[in-house]
Amino acid sequence: MSGEDGRHSFVVVANRLPVDRCGDSWHTSPGGLVTALAPVVRQRGGAWIGWSGSCDEAFAPFEAGGMSLVPVALSSEEFGSYYEGCCNATIWPLYHDQVVAPQFRRPWWDSYRQINERFAEAVVTTAATDATVWIHDFQLQLVPRLVREQRPDLSIGFFNHIPFPSLGLFSQLPWRDDILKGLLGADVIGFQRASDVVNFTAALDRLAPSRSTALPARTETSPLTAETDPSAIEVVPQATGTGSSSAMTAPRIRCYPISIDAVAVSAAARSEEVAAEACSVREDLGSPTTLLLGVDRLDHTKGILERLFAYEELLDEGVLDPLSTRLVQVAVPSREGVPAYRELRDDVEHQVGRINGKFAAPGSTVVHYLHRSYSLASTIALYLAADILLVTSLRDGMNLVAKEFVVARRGRGGALVLSEFAGAADELTGAHLVNPHDRAGLKAAIANAATTDESLARRRMDAMAEVVAGHDVHVWAYDFLTDLETRRYDRSESTGTTDGGSLETAMSQEAQ
Repeated sequence: MSGEDGRHSFVVVANRLPVDRCGDSWHTSPGGLVTALAPVVRQRGGAWIGWSGSCDEAFAPFEAGGMSLVPVALSSEEFGSYYEGCCNATIWPLYHDQVVAPQFRRPWWDSYRQINERFAEAVVTTAATDATVWIHDFQLQLVPRLVREQRPDLSIGFFNHIPFPSLGLFSQLPWRDDILKGLLGADVIGFQRASDVVNFTAALDRLAPSRSTALPARTETSPLTAETDPSAIEVVPQATGTGSSSAMTAPRIRCYPISIDAVAVSAAARSEEVAAEACSVREDLGSPTTLLLGVDRLDHTKGILERLFAYEELLDEGVLDPLSTRLVQVAVPSREGVPAYRELRDDVEHQVGRINGKFAAPGSTVVHYLHRSYSLASTIALYLAADILLVTSLRDGMNLVAKEFVVARRGRGGALVLSEFAGAADELTGAHLVNPHDRAGLKAAIANAATTDESLARRRMDAMAEVVAGHDVHVWAYDFLTDLETRRYDRSESTGTTDGGSLETAMSQEAQ
């Protein structure tokens, strides 16, 4: 709750605020993170710290969407060096297995450090005594340590929404020590997959000890095996001090697979308006026998070119009939200020044009390429119109599109072709799992998906939808914050201070 001095006992920190500016007003943004955390922020009277989305403008803290919002300003130059540079041209490709070559530029890193310091200062001035602070994603990896150094009273959580790279890749980062020290300022560090936990702890074991960032002794609760529940892979903290509530401890390191608002997706899929839009989409495409769909940000990690090449070969070989098969590819614009992304757009559009040039008939095309964003309702209409969703990510923290698809398709059948390199593959085991680098295997999976028995397809889809519904975005947030609050109560036990809000109450009230 907000205290008399205007500080807050619960603070969310992310690169962006949960609102978009529209003229002189602000509207709540769509997206999984906002869906998960806005209810808790509202119930607790908490604050959300982030960039407003506008460069060269400074905004005072304000109220919108029932939340207290604390903007962090960025100049156009800082946006270029911190965000488009260090975040999107250095860290993003490195953390995604160097899907494009990362660029290591010291001025970009200097800007990254300065902006992280700015975010940390906003936390320090916003958070009340003994507050809970949840920091999100790769743009803010230095913030936990920066905040901890100034505010040891705070309980600090960090969640990484993208993969954490293998030791060999992470070792290439010139500022790897700073990243490790930054993250170790948190009480709880969360990742999407068990493999991310393994990669991070390997980096700590190999890189931290010689550089004064060593962890205290750790114990693992269970071995990493194919049968193990990924969320059970964790590193349990052990105290390194005695008697002090602020004694440093090793962070709890665990995977918390993020999810979607399954109730909202199901409701939209049942609406008459969405159903009508789905029918219209199918009719506009010529009522094809088989409709394949891709919905992605235009990013190298999504494997869009790989699926286009596989689709072309299936048409060439006659496995798919160009007269009765259509592929709709939605490519949401992304990072258009980065040259590599402009080149990717050119490559994708060239490939789409080449396929249509080979196989299109008068009045119809075999690939419909849509380079724009869609509302949630229109996206779900595409899910309902399609027979097969293609998720061919080369590296993906989770891929929420796959989870939305199976929930929307519950009771309707269809098929999901899913990359084993997407975090969703850990849970959606009823999908046609593929290695997108294996062209023959990808083609076989698409062909199998197109010919799967309808009753079997429906059972597989329903089983996957049940998994997602049982672990939706509200459960994800509850699990993480429960662990973080446990650590906070441990830290404040000697002083008897507690948080004024109940997480269980917040989640249950807002999930109705």
